[in-house]
Amino acid sequence: MRYLLLLIPCLLALAVPYYNSIEPRLFGLPFFYWFNLALIPVSILFIYAASKIGGAK
Repeated sequence: MRYLLLLIPCLLALAVPYYNSIEPRLFGLPFFYWFNLALIPVSILFIYAASKIGGAK
């Protein structure tokens, strides 16, 4: 389960053909850019959850 949580953000970042578009825009930024920027805090949350599930040693 722990490694699955770490794999999800990686797969989202590698799925470029699915989010390689301009629309919808957010504050003038194309979707491609703001999705990547939004993926950073999402990845942090997944890494935090994986560390709590795995129990830091």
